[in-house]
Amino acid sequence: MTGILDLLNSDTGKAIISGVAGSTGQDTNKTSSVLTMALPVLMKAMQRNAATPQGAESLKSALNKHDGGILDNLGDLFNGGVNSDVLQDGNKILGHVLGSKQQGVEKVIGQKAGMDTSAVADILKTAAPILMGLLGKQSRQENINNAGDLNGLLGGLLGGNSAQKEQSFLEQILDADGDGSIVDDVAGMILGNVGNSQQKSGGLLGGLLGGVFGKK
Repeated sequence: MTGILDLLNSDTGKAIISGVAGSTGQDTNKTSSVLTMALPVLMKAMQRNAATPQGAESLKSALNKHDGGILDNLGDLFNGGVNSDVLQDGNKILGHVLGSKQQGVEKVIGQKAGMDTSAVADILKTAAPILMGLLGKQSRQENINNAGDLNGLLGGLLGGNSAQKEQSFLEQILDADGDGSIVDDVAGMILGNVGNSQQKSGGLLGGLLGGVFGKK
């Protein structure tokens, strides 16, 4: 299965990045960096939420409402700016997926991308319905019907572009208390491996996270 970051590098992905940047008034390169870091975190959070029957049913219900049509009309979506209904939907998605970790995640990503937290929030509110549309479309194509299938779908999209140690960090950022302090100490060293040498940052990961978070 194609990974989510591979999809961002596709023509459709580039159109999404460009459209989100234009709609939020942000630099395209920084917007790309934010989405490259944020989308795997959002998907990992969804995967964790779907680990319970109630969470899986909630996610499946949400995906049923996002049929992927938003991807077929990107020109209309971004032409003149994204409308308030889409942004409200995005805000609800973020709140449901990240919960109390939302501000902490936005802060860490903003610090790494060199962008204000409020700008990161705007980008994620715009991108979240598009991500849900992508997942909803994929869910229909693969006839996803249960929690195991959902986990496989999300894991496949994550596993297509992330090493196991990077997956561990996605867990750590979501398990953090959200104050942006300890998380930020390691974010710059590890989140930066997207697009850089996997081995260079991956070698830091085990000991660094083990020491800071008390986990192996």
